[in-house]
Order: sequence, then C-alpha cells, then structure tokens
Amino acid sequence: MFRIVIVDDHPSTREGLATRIEIENDLEVCGVAADALEGLAAIEKHLPDLAIVDVSLKSGSGIDLTKKIRQQFGSVKVLVWSMYDESLYGDRAMRAGAMGYINKELATDAIIRAITTVLNGDSFFSPELSSRFYRRLLSGDQASNVSPTQKLSERELETFRLIGNGCKTADIAAKLSISPKTVETYRARIKEKLSLKDMAELAREAAHWVLENG
Repeated sequence: MFRIVIVDDHPSTREGLATRIEIENDLEVCGVAADALEGLAAIEKHLPDLAIVDVSLKSGSGIDLTKKIRQQFGSVKVLVWSMYDESLYGDRAMRAGAMGYINKELATDAIIRAITTVLNGDSFFSPELSSRFYRRLLSGDQASNVSPTQKLSERELETFRLIGNGCKTADIAAKLSISPKTVETYRARIKEKLSLKDMAELAREAAHWVLENG
C-alpha cells in the first residue's frame, strides 16, 4: 500500500483527488494540507511514499516546498500538479527535485497514471521538457532559449503572478509569509530582470501574463 499526502489549498480539489486515489487498491491518502507549513508537518508526521504538491498554495510556493521536501525527507517522492501548463512551471519543478508534473485539467485516469509512474521510480514529464532540460544541463547553458519570466526565481515569479492578480504589497507579503520590504525588493528585481521602465509597466506586464497563462 503506497501512502500519499496531498498539499493543495482548495478543499474541494483535495477531497476530489483523495476520493479518486482511494479507489485504487494499492493507494492510500494518509494526510492533506493547505499550505507549505502544514504540508511539511503532514509529511513529517506520516512519512508518505509520495507528496502531491500544488504550485500555488494558501501561503508559500509549491516549488519551494518541493525543494524542502527533497532536502528534509529524501525518501519522499514529489509529484507537482497545477492549473498551469507544464511549459510555465515544469522546468522549475524538475530543478526543485520533483519526479513529475501534471496539469489538473487532465482526466483523473491520467493523474492516477502519473502517480503510479512516480511511485514506481520513473519520472513523469513530457519528452520535450525532459530533452530540453538535459540538453541545457549537458551544455551548461542555463539561460539560452528561455522566456523572460523563466529568469525569475520562484519567489519572484510568485510575486509577479500575485501582482498580476491585483494583489497589493501587504497582501503579497501575507501570502508569501515575507515582509513588505522583501516584496518591494522582489518588485525591483523583477523590473530589472524583465527590463521594465517603472512599477506601472510592471503591473501591466504582470496582468497581461496572468491573462495569458491563468
């Protein structure tokens, strides 16, 4: 029996996934969590075989959480799932130590296939993403052929997304569990990395990105 912890900030989504998983004779959901801190606590308590981690959490980043799981609980495999396309976060998930990435919009049978693939020790990424990642790894070129937003760190990208959703500095700070001053530092870094003139242009660019990518 494989044991699974689900980390997702939408109760109905967690419950739906847990119900589908429990249908399988060899899968059991032993814990659920809504944010990064709860997720780490649940994993420490249950030591599951697999953690299913959403990219966007109630507080914290799913990519950052994936890194912490891999650092603190090396035996726990991680499958990242998200409403975002693999092209946006798949590479980040892979670099963070996840063994797979799957879109929430796929049929539940595909999600179960991703779960069993990762539990059996194989990766679940598209061939295109895997090939691109390993080509960059072998060449030592981490910056070529990447979109501007891929140059952002996980926290910077999460800040960028929240700006695009209309969140103010205080809201972003609370969501990411950081200080308002740190949020302003991220804003400045994002503006520089994306070659934007001012904060107004940053807000427009972020809103446009959210409209395109969800």
